Amino acid sequence: MRESYLFTSESVSEGHPDKVADQISDAVVDLFLAKDPQARVACETLTTTNKVVLAGEIRGRGIYEDGQWAEGVLDEIEAAVRHTVKRIGYEQDGFHWQTFDFSNNLHGQSAHIAQGVDESGNKDEGAGDQGIMFGYATDETPDFLPATLYYSHRILERMAQDRHGKVVPFLEPDAKSQVTLAYENGVPVRATALVVSTQHALGYYDDGSEGSDAAKYKELRDYVVGVFHDVLPQGFITDETKIYVNPTGRFEIGGPDGDAGLTGRKIIVDTYGGAAPHGGGAFSGKDPTKVDRSAAYVARYMAKNVVAAGLAKRCTIQLSYAIGIAEPLSLYVDLHETGTVDAAKIEAVLPTLVKLTPKGIREHLQLNKPIYQQTASYGHFGRKADGDAFTWERTDLVDQLKAAIA
Repeated sequence: MRESYLFTSESVSEGHPDKVADQISDAVVDLFLAKDPQARVACETLTTTNKVVLAGEIRGRGIYEDGQWAEGVLDEIEAAVRHTVKRIGYEQDGFHWQTFDFSNNLHGQSAHIAQGVDESGNKDEGAGDQGIMFGYATDETPDFLPATLYYSHRILERMAQDRHGKVVPFLEPDAKSQVTLAYENGVPVRATALVVSTQHALGYYDDGSEGSDAAKYKELRDYVVGVFHDVLPQGFITDETKIYVNPTGRFEIGGPDGDAGLTGRKIIVDTYGGAAPHGGGAFSGKDPTKVDRSAAYVARYMAKNVVAAGLAKRCTIQLSYAIGIAEPLSLYVDLHETGTVDAAKIEAVLPTLVKLTPKGIREHLQLNKPIYQQTASYGHFGRKADGDAFTWERTDLVDQLKAAIA
């Protein structure tokens, strides 16, 4: 392991076109789970200039049965989609929550998938697909996330709060952040580069062209630099820190009007900012029977508890599944040479504390609830939610882990 190095993570705001798509897909998941906790949902979203398109397969009581939509559900889907865009804040000529063209292409779930996945007779519910899923935790931050990603998220969350609260007049919904930190002896000690590109109101740029305004750009830049200082630990920003605010110069056209958005294109932002492996499966738009989502959540839950228990400073956990098969095919624990115990002992103990079948995961983490839209921006991990919605962030296995491995 290298002890001294630079590492970078990025985040994107709730108004980024891909994140708009994620939030719409999860709004559909929440709508359906509120009607039927056992609903099956695989909802993909495309956003572009004044257009939102849904596609995918679904099934559920009071939603879509026997090839027919339940009465009123189609109107509820469109209302949920438009409300999501309104909440984000899009009221622009190129993308407006009231006027965008909406196309719903959701259809019934394949019977061939259903027969392999559904619980029946002596058959336990099988995994909704094959694949590998990873969970990760590190003691770099109080929320057990990599510091580079943690601060990237917090920068954009703060800017979104200020935009919604009308603290400043120039912020629009679309934004990206990037944080590069220097690590010494494996510990983040200072920022070497900070980047924010944010969509802005007319004139808040300075390139010398007609319509640009140096004073307005300075106001925007000073605000963003102030957010950097508020979010990062004292002393992390030095005279040598490179700071870039809207380095392309002008960013008035943004969101789905500036670039198309698709569900599932920000999976590294959603997870660990590149500090840990990713299995490749997106989370948003999928009900919790899909192990791409639920197994990644439980892997994070187990890894976080391992680190919180003091058994390692860093922990990566991999799970693998086959479609229609209930039990995982493998469980792998990597403590990155920071462990106080043998990783094989942890591998043996974890399945005794958490049943790792799709149904067992959902029951342990209470996932059959409409809680997912709030996961779809600023990361699925290392965050607090309303009440105790993000159950995979609990550290309630700590005592059991310590007792079992002692």
